[in-house]
Amino acid sequence: MRSKGPRVRAVCIAAAIACVMPWLAYTQGGAVAIDPDDIGGIVTSAKGPEAGVWVIAETNDLATRFIRSVVTDAQGRYVIPDLPRGNYQVFVRGYGLVDSPRVQAKPGQQLNLKAVIAPDGKAAAQVYPANYWLSLMEAPREVANTVKTSCMTCHQVGSKATREIPDLFKKVGSSLEAWDHRTRVGPSGAGMSSNFMKLGAERKVFADWTDKIAAGAFPKEAPPRPVGRERNLVVTQWDYGTPTSFSHTHAASDRRTAMANPNGRIYAPDRSHDSLIWLDPVEHSAGEFKIPNRDAALPPAFKILEPSAYWGEEQIWEGTSNSRSAAMDQLGRVWIATRIRGQQQPKYCLAGSGNKFAEYFPKPQPSGRQVAFFDPKTQQWKMIDTCWTADHNEFGEEPDNPLFFGAQNAIGWISSAALDKGASEEAAQGWCPGVLDTNGDGRITRGWTEPDQPVDPTKDHRITFGTYSVSASPTDHSIWASGIGGSTTQVVRLERGANPPETCKTEVFMPPNKDQYRGEGGLELDSQGVVWINWRGTDQLTSFDRRKCKGPLNGPKATGDHCPEGWTVYRSKEPMMVNSPYNANLNYLMAVDRQDVAGLGKDTAISYALNSDELLAIAPSPSGREFIHLRVPYPLGFYTRNAHGRIDDPKTGWKGRALWSATMTYAMWHIEGNPATTGGKGQKPKVVKFQFRPDPLAK
Repeated sequence: MRSKGPRVRAVCIAAAIACVMPWLAYTQGGAVAIDPDDIGGIVTSAKGPEAGVWVIAETNDLATRFIRSVVTDAQGRYVIPDLPRGNYQVFVRGYGLVDSPRVQAKPGQQLNLKAVIAPDGKAAAQVYPANYWLSLMEAPREVANTVKTSCMTCHQVGSKATREIPDLFKKVGSSLEAWDHRTRVGPSGAGMSSNFMKLGAERKVFADWTDKIAAGAFPKEAPPRPVGRERNLVVTQWDYGTPTSFSHTHAASDRRTAMANPNGRIYAPDRSHDSLIWLDPVEHSAGEFKIPNRDAALPPAFKILEPSAYWGEEQIWEGTSNSRSAAMDQLGRVWIATRIRGQQQPKYCLAGSGNKFAEYFPKPQPSGRQVAFFDPKTQQWKMIDTCWTADHNEFGEEPDNPLFFGAQNAIGWISSAALDKGASEEAAQGWCPGVLDTNGDGRITRGWTEPDQPVDPTKDHRITFGTYSVSASPTDHSIWASGIGGSTTQVVRLERGANPPETCKTEVFMPPNKDQYRGEGGLELDSQGVVWINWRGTDQLTSFDRRKCKGPLNGPKATGDHCPEGWTVYRSKEPMMVNSPYNANLNYLMAVDRQDVAGLGKDTAISYALNSDELLAIAPSPSGREFIHLRVPYPLGFYTRNAHGRIDDPKTGWKGRALWSATMTYAMWHIEGNPATTGGKGQKPKVVKFQFRPDPLAK
């Protein structure tokens, strides 16, 4: 027994040395292992090593602005990997800190950095996401609903640009009068003012909020610093477009496989300027292609009512095509929803035309947006005149290679395979209304009751439903849709069958206790056919598994609330508005990482948390699911409606795969600036690349 004493003491001494080695490393100027294209070092403050803070490197030496950020590990160490050649400005940002002075550096350099502890809570709060500042608002239900489902759908509320009143607006009188005025300006003034004035006397809540902040109020609770897998995140950003660009979504690869367009350009329709903007992440360059149309007389989509605090009377959005919603197919072609003509609805959309879809369910109302695709190989466009207004879309896996769209009370599609074989625009498209098999005979029979008529158990019944978000199942070829707005509470499933429209059949589902849910928004299916939905109005994130339904899926009782057992509810902990049950955030659309491109687990669901500078992942974990925050720390104001994976090289591990997203709000001038562009009119949209490496120091 005595012989073991020295060994025990040796083990204890070794453990003690191991515990203090990180401290010795940074106090003695210890190095972090890096490659010639990395910058690495240790971040310390007056309190010692700073864990879970961001180190940000930025350069304007490339053809377009480039930013890469990483997170420090438990000992304050960091490695910014694989930097292009250039001169970088490097600094530290973190919760509880103020930004450190920028230090010039080059790849291959060891760079230990001094973090700066914030002198007080107000100084620290300047880098908190917008939702923390919005949590100071005392918002009754109607105001909170307007903020979440109207204001936040275009820009963040709580950013420095919105929580303060510009000097131009202060001149008009009281804070309330300033708010009345500021909501009328710029290209979105008509819509903003309409929504704002509907609040009546309750709109004073906004004036009270900005007055409170002007008097010194700030959010007392700090956001949590990144932990666990969040510290493995590498975020890269490139500028593209112009300071007045606005794009709703972008395309990087075919969502079905994530294998199309490896190392290729990222594309996005610029709604403001009728252009398809692009970013080349290999060459670090950006450019654009003009989006065509068939009607030179199309009017501008936006008109300025009153001068902007940033742009004055300049007509910054001259676009006429109202282009949105990009998707990429297996050939790397970019499909968008875009206005190609005026109000002249094609004859093949009308009853009596002989078109089987129009005879079954006519579309006499002029569609407001049609479809076009761009082939990067030929740099040629093809336009398709649709009978329904096109918007968000997703490719299905059937042999006709269909691109599905919501068609308001219907699901529409374009068979890209048919187009490629020479089919006409009429022959390549179809659509089906939402008709429930209410009589339970297994098929839909014409003569159904209409939505405004009582349900007849002997007949089928057509429903109205929203189609803002659509997703195609990879397991049974069904198509699912959700609506938009503050009051809707249902999701819809449609089968095309073997011979649409006659074989189309619809089901509808609502969550249990549906009065507690409101405003479904994003919807996407995972590899197992489970549907993930977020609820804009009431903040839940849910999954619905139709396979768990115990009762009949058709018949007179299948009216929406017949499968409570299929639903699972998730809700992240977020700042709440004062005296309100609502988060100061908005979950807009959803994505599902079916191929585990990010490395967080197959079928990780991702919500676009618009007011919080992040993608919010619901990732598989040993205990079921866990929330992982993919924050973009700089510039403040990351805001996206889209994210999807791409695999550039499956042999190179985390370096060959990424989630691709973008910062693209209606108001890029609300985004934080930098020393070269001080915000305001200087900011451009950004392509944002998310990668998870094995650990915070992986090179």
